[in-house]
Amino acid sequence: MVSAPSFRPIDPTAAGFLLAENRNMPMHVGSLQLFEKPEDAGPDFIREMFESMRDTQAIAPLFLKHPHRSVATAGALVWRDDEAFDIEHHVRHSALPQPGRVRELLELCGRLHSTRLAWERPLWEAHIIEGLADGRVAMYTKMHHGLVDGISAMRLLASVLSTDPDRRNMPAPFAEGASRRKKAPEAESLPAAAAGAAGAVASTAAGLPVDVLRSALSISGEAAGLPMALMKTLRKGMRNETSAVSMSAPRTIFNQSITGARRFAAQDWPTERLRAVGKATGTTINDVVLAMCSGALRTYLDELGELPDVPLVSMVPIGLNAKQAGTASGAGGNAVGSIMVRLPTDVADPGERLRSISRSMKDGKDALSSMTPLQIVAMSAIGMTPSIVLPLLGLQGIVQAPVNLVISNVPGPRVPHYWNGAKLVGNYPLSIPINGMALNITCTSYDGNMAFGLTGCRRTVPHLQRLLTYLDDEIGALEKAAGLS
Repeated sequence: MVSAPSFRPIDPTAAGFLLAENRNMPMHVGSLQLFEKPEDAGPDFIREMFESMRDTQAIAPLFLKHPHRSVATAGALVWRDDEAFDIEHHVRHSALPQPGRVRELLELCGRLHSTRLAWERPLWEAHIIEGLADGRVAMYTKMHHGLVDGISAMRLLASVLSTDPDRRNMPAPFAEGASRRKKAPEAESLPAAAAGAAGAVASTAAGLPVDVLRSALSISGEAAGLPMALMKTLRKGMRNETSAVSMSAPRTIFNQSITGARRFAAQDWPTERLRAVGKATGTTINDVVLAMCSGALRTYLDELGELPDVPLVSMVPIGLNAKQAGTASGAGGNAVGSIMVRLPTDVADPGERLRSISRSMKDGKDALSSMTPLQIVAMSAIGMTPSIVLPLLGLQGIVQAPVNLVISNVPGPRVPHYWNGAKLVGNYPLSIPINGMALNITCTSYDGNMAFGLTGCRRTVPHLQRLLTYLDDEIGALEKAAGLS
């Protein structure tokens, strides 16, 4: 007798990401990891690395389920286990064309990131990539946002690595029973609120309940304060002050319909350079990251003749310590929210850009610190609403966009990690451009470096790789403005 298929409900946020997806807007996140082979590696190390992953016998449940809906589910989306799981579809071995530069690697990752994951199979892929001229081996992975958010995906992969360079016989990231380290407090996910807010709004557009808002409103103490917090936030947005909600942003080349093709650019800089600028100017590393992006975007748009006269607006996910006494959620811990920061792309002086961003970030954090954690999450969802709903209604380019792009910065491991003796020397995130927001910049730190991952629509964001040059120019300009060079 054939057993009936096992169905499990899909939470509203995950369903929102699944239903918002289309050919031009694949909703998966990715990661590019670069490894140096161990000194004792033989000529077949990369092939053996691939085969050890491909030959994994027991797969963790997360990597076996796929979305499904039918008459049997009354049309509702559910998770269903893949009864004909084919690991060779998910784990693949690729090689770069000559000359095997990083340029060829990033081009391949951009193309792999362009392909939508099929619902008929579990929503993930892992590609072992050889052919780099310097002998390193790369692994590109992608997972649907319905399974995990971008930073969680990166940390899921990192969690099976080891700080011991001599450890061998390590399991694949998707193996059942793989030893996963507990996430360190420093590695709390800051972009989770942005991901959750976007998913919640997409769920609303799909006619689904929104857990975060429903939870917020079910707590009377926090629900009573939500209208006042909303009005205060809207007033700040109307005055074009830093806020959780943005009323408008200038129209740029980023704020239009996108295609499914992606371009990816990545590079890292020593974290100590950013920290030194922050120390000399009394700002944070995150402020310096935003200032680098602001200056790079100014140069990029000016070169294209597309620089607006007013500042760009970025949504910036942030982490807050929520210890408000007397509230339902005031027992402590971390609250996660997002603020809309005006990037002073209209200001020529790099030092003034950094000071302006620092003031904006402080104002935004102060504003959110007066809210309870659930109010923060609810406000973040409201702040994301225009960015999701306008593209869904086809109004981008007609109605002025409230946000130009998302910039995220998340702390990562501070010490080297290894997989079967291969040292992880680079860890770069690939994110999700959406209609009306064709560029996403995500940063993560690792082992003394700050890695920037730039993901953009290939047609809408031309010459994306030039932003790397401008980012490098900008950290030099900030060092000069801070008196460090």
